[in-house]
Amino acid sequence: MNNSEIYLYNRKNCKNSDFVVWLGFPGIYSFSMSSLGYLWMFKTIDLAEDVNIERICADTKTTKFAASEVKMFGFSFSFDMDFLTIFAMMEKYGFPLKSKDREKFPLIFAGGPVVSANPQPYKDFFDFFIIGDGEDVNLQVIDICKKNSSKTKNEILKLLSEIEGVYVPSFPKQVKKLTKKLSECIYTPILSENSFFKNTFILEMSRGCANRCGFCLASYLNLPLRCVPYDELIKTIDLGLKYTNKIALLGAQISAHPHFHEVCKYIYDKISAGQKIEMSVSSLRVDAISSDVVKTLAAAGQKNSTLAIEAGSDRLRKLINKNLTEKQIFNAVSIARENGLKGLKFYGMIGIPTETNEDLHSVINLAEHLKRENKGFDISFGFSSFVPKPNTPFQWCGRENTKILEEKSNFLKKELHKLGITCSISSIKWDYWQAVLSRGDESLNDFILKVYKKGGKLGAFKSAAKSLNINTDYFANSNFDFTKSLPWDFIEIHPGKEFLISENKRLLGNFSNI
Repeated sequence: MNNSEIYLYNRKNCKNSDFVVWLGFPGIYSFSMSSLGYLWMFKTIDLAEDVNIERICADTKTTKFAASEVKMFGFSFSFDMDFLTIFAMMEKYGFPLKSKDREKFPLIFAGGPVVSANPQPYKDFFDFFIIGDGEDVNLQVIDICKKNSSKTKNEILKLLSEIEGVYVPSFPKQVKKLTKKLSECIYTPILSENSFFKNTFILEMSRGCANRCGFCLASYLNLPLRCVPYDELIKTIDLGLKYTNKIALLGAQISAHPHFHEVCKYIYDKISAGQKIEMSVSSLRVDAISSDVVKTLAAAGQKNSTLAIEAGSDRLRKLINKNLTEKQIFNAVSIARENGLKGLKFYGMIGIPTETNEDLHSVINLAEHLKRENKGFDISFGFSSFVPKPNTPFQWCGRENTKILEEKSNFLKKELHKLGITCSISSIKWDYWQAVLSRGDESLNDFILKVYKKGGKLGAFKSAAKSLNINTDYFANSNFDFTKSLPWDFIEIHPGKEFLISENKRLLGNFSNI
């Protein structure tokens, strides 16, 4: 696709097959080359002898295969607003947006965290969805489609509906989310100097998070926590270092890997022996920061890191299951500063259920103390607002209204600015629409189509809701009763809905009025 690309596997460029698959990424090329899941999916299909696959990005100008040759078009769907770019890509190649209008066109499907959690707002547009970890099932899906290409679309979809982890809206049934054992290490199979993270070899150390913050989709959707075996990690690191000196360790909770410290030591020893290695990590837990880890990061050229503290008070952190104390936070900053890091960015959330003004003031107090006791050390903050996510204990909890959240946002910006601390906060209005989509049902299918047709800006969302008489506050702001049937209940995840209810009650007590 690009002359700057280096393949880390042996691919067969010329295949005697007319079965063409497009793998779509709803973003620009440079971002696609930093998407580990997307590239790994491409690699697994590319290695198949009887399938021709091509990557298609939002900014793709020319294609190897004509749209008329394409039998399947799959999309990575990682963020709620991706539907806007996906629709634009479908129209760019002349494919009708709704599945019912595509009898003579390719099967169009999607996978990724958004549709694995709740595909219902998008069900009219895709022929099927892969729910959960799709690394293995994708080949099974393609094989069925290839072997039955002479059958009608409806007959093929009926066969696909019988595969575990595949949801076919036209053949609805209970679907069990796919959960892959991490016996092998997923890594960047194609390097590129034009990637957003230039020539960076990313490897997945673990999947899931055992801490289970009440709002966190990445944790609950990926339970149980799975870790790649140590020997497999070392073998993969050595593979990457044959091609580049830039590596990145990925995982929602990499520091929980039982051999995380040994991995850091392995890399540190290589650097100490004279090998030039640049290493980064996605983020670290406050209570997992240690001198050996920070020394490795500093030696590998990482100057700053991100710590997710989520809330300013010990009370609120405990409530969401983020059991970190202020003392631990200060200790982590001290270790980071003393062992070579130049700064830390603290990530938090506003609008968490039960949040009070006292909790917000705790953020300011924490920031003030950190700034005062760590002069010359770069302290910054980033915030998003709470968005209730399906398949989490907080899925029954509505957001506060936009006006209140914007007041909280403005308060934090103003007070942190007074302290000379950089602060970035996500758009409260965009987060609202993300919440609508997150907890939406099939009634939103025509809504998102109208949003797209109206240009996809903030005004388009409001206008579309008004014209279709949809009460979007119901999806974003309502507290749901535990007995209510939820749009995504047909998806079976580990460890199940009853567990999520018990977690909600344990964390929130009677707060939610449910």
